[in-house]
Amino acid sequence: MNTLELVLITGMSGSGKSVALAALEDAGHYCVDNLPPELLEAFVALQAGGRTRKVAVAIDARSKASLPELPALLHKLTTAGLVLTCVFLDAADDALVRRFSETRRSHPLSTLVAGDQDRHALLEAIQIERELLSTLKEQALVIDTTLLKPARLLSQIKDMVGQAHQGLTLVFESFAFKRGLPMDADFVFDVRMLPNPHYDPALRHLTGRDAAVAAFLAQQPEVQRMLDHIGGFLTTWLPELQADHRSYVTVAIGCTGGQHRSVYLVEMLTQAFAQRWHARSRHREL
Repeated sequence: MNTLELVLITGMSGSGKSVALAALEDAGHYCVDNLPPELLEAFVALQAGGRTRKVAVAIDARSKASLPELPALLHKLTTAGLVLTCVFLDAADDALVRRFSETRRSHPLSTLVAGDQDRHALLEAIQIERELLSTLKEQALVIDTTLLKPARLLSQIKDMVGQAHQGLTLVFESFAFKRGLPMDADFVFDVRMLPNPHYDPALRHLTGRDAAVAAFLAQQPEVQRMLDHIGGFLTTWLPELQADHRSYVTVAIGCTGGQHRSVYLVEMLTQAFAQRWHARSRHREL
């Protein structure tokens, strides 16, 4: 079982688990949806004896009776040599309600609440699901799909499975405050006080990835000071987080529109921290 790689997809119903499984299947994984946790150990043993070295399973709140035993089982399997990546897909309650309304599908836990699919009952089912999955979420890489289109989620999943599996994975994410905070962030830094290229007509249509914007921001002492402060904070505390057995840390950098300042800082921080950690960037608004 030494070289078997398992990606565990879990998360909220309606958050995009089927899209994630499709991405993993495209990436060459053997995929199983809604595998009961009590069958996971036998499934891993079976796959370890075969030719398939990359597998993915989706486990969610439909397995509510056996979910409490899953963290201990995952620890047992990784101790025995399984290479495990846990991904938790989440979304804001309003987004989940809208998706169920659009598809006219029942929530898997709707039988536990009265009123079936009216908004109040659906929100109650979502909260029950959040409580059931809270322990798994703490141990996983969280991807907030509230504002993600399926194609973007496909891209993120394929990018994620291409990363190294050992050590701590550090994700820097840019975002716009006007569109809300990312739900998957462990740390959030506000950079709206920095000089804004948006007010320069020559830079307004560009992003923080463009050379002209990068040159403008690199000349601003406040920007360098912000980079130094964020970098110093992370340099101090990332080793402590890794020592606490954290596998993933998401650092969100926000500005007004999510186009210039936050994008530039994310690119700079990713480059700096890639020298020591598995660091990657993503830009929510681009």
